[in-house]
Amino acid sequence: MKIGFIGTGWIGKNYALDFTERGYDVTSYSLEPEYKKNKDKISKCDIVFIAVPTPTTPKGFDDSIIRSVLGLVGKGKIAVLKSTIVPGKTKELQKKFPNITLLYSPEFLSEATAKFDTSNPFSSIVGFSKETKIQKEACQKVLSILPKAPFSLVSSSTEAEIIKYTHNTSGFVQIIFFNMIYDLSRKLGCNWKTIHKAIIADPFMSHKYAQPIHKSGRGAGGHCFIKDFEAFHRLYEKLFSNDKSGSAIFRENIKKNIELLTRTKKDLGLLRGVYGDDIIKK
Repeated sequence: MKIGFIGTGWIGKNYALDFTERGYDVTSYSLEPEYKKNKDKISKCDIVFIAVPTPTTPKGFDDSIIRSVLGLVGKGKIAVLKSTIVPGKTKELQKKFPNITLLYSPEFLSEATAKFDTSNPFSSIVGFSKETKIQKEACQKVLSILPKAPFSLVSSSTEAEIIKYTHNTSGFVQIIFFNMIYDLSRKLGCNWKTIHKAIIADPFMSHKYAQPIHKSGRGAGGHCFIKDFEAFHRLYEKLFSNDKSGSAIFRENIKKNIELLTRTKKDLGLLRGVYGDDIIKK
C-alpha cells in the first residue's frame, strides 16, 4: 500500500515519519524543494493524508489550499483530511471532488510534543463524508493503518470535525479560565504554586492548560487556538444568529485572550493574521 502526504509542516512531517518508521511506502509532497518533485507521484498513492494550512483571516475561514491540492489525489483513491476544518466542510468538498473518497480524521498533536503524540495517540477517529458501504470500508481501512490508540471511532465527517473543534475550543476556554484564577490568586496574595498542586491532584478537573504562564507569555496562542476559536465563533453566530448570550460567551473569551496576548506580547503575528493589524492598537 502506497501512502501519500500533502503538507510537510509539523503535522504532516511527523505523521509521514511515523508511517515510514512502521515500514510503509511513503511519498510526501509540498512546495519545499526536496518534496516538490513528488507532486506527480501523489496520484499513485492508495491513501493520501492532507495536512495543509487552513487559516482564519479577517475575511473568514480559508480552505483554498485544501481545494488546490485535492485534485492531485488519483481517481478512485482515498484522501484523508487532517487539517482542521469547520464542521460540514468535508461533505461539501466531497461533492466538488466526486472521483475520490474523501474522509476526515482529526489530529490531536501538541506542537512541542508532536512526534510522541503521533506515535502514541489517545484517540483515532475517521469520519465518512457519505454514508455508504464504500466510505465506511475506507474508514476502517484508514483506521487499521493509523497508529494504535486506546480509543477509536468511525463517525460521520461532520461529527469528527465537531470533535476536533471541541478539543481546541475547550482548551482555549480553559486557558482563559485558569488565567483568571491565577490573577485572582495573586490579587489576594496567595501562592499560585500551592493552588496549582491541588488543581493537578483533582481528578474531576482538567489541568492540561492550568499553567497560565506558557512560553514566556499569557493567553491561548500557537498556530491553532487563535484561528480555530475565531472560526468556530463565526460558524456559531451564523447558525444561531439569535443566540445573543451564546455569542457573548465567544466574544468575551476572545476579548480576554487578545488582552492577555497583547499585554505579554505573545504570538502577535498570529493574532494579526486572524484579526488584522489594527487588533494590536485596540
